[in-house]
Amino acid sequence: MEKKVNKTIPQGEDIKKKSIRQLVGTVASAKMQKTVVVAVDKLKLNKKYRKQYKVTKKYKAHDEKGEYKAGDKVIIQETHPMSKGKRWIVMGKVSGQKSKDILTY
Repeated sequence: MEKKVNKTIPQGEDIKKKSIRQLVGTVASAKMQKTVVVAVDKLKLNKKYRKQYKVTKKYKAHDEKGEYKAGDKVIIQETHPMSKGKRWIVMGKVSGQKSKDILTY
């Protein structure tokens, strides 16, 4: 008897781990308890005119100790949902040289 294999379900090596997203941004607001709002800037390209323009998106991130203040440059990492709008956690502060090495997406 032959064993039937379902080809729609990935087997063994076909399964790849999902990469964890990390972004670099500036703390826009630190007025909530254990939560900061991080503004992440991204450059987009206009297809017709080939001109770059800046787009800013704000993310709510978990800050357990409340150590980050408005204006700090931080790294945030995607995590499980903590509340309705909070799905990121602050990993740490970015110092001068580090910010050039880290890519923003």
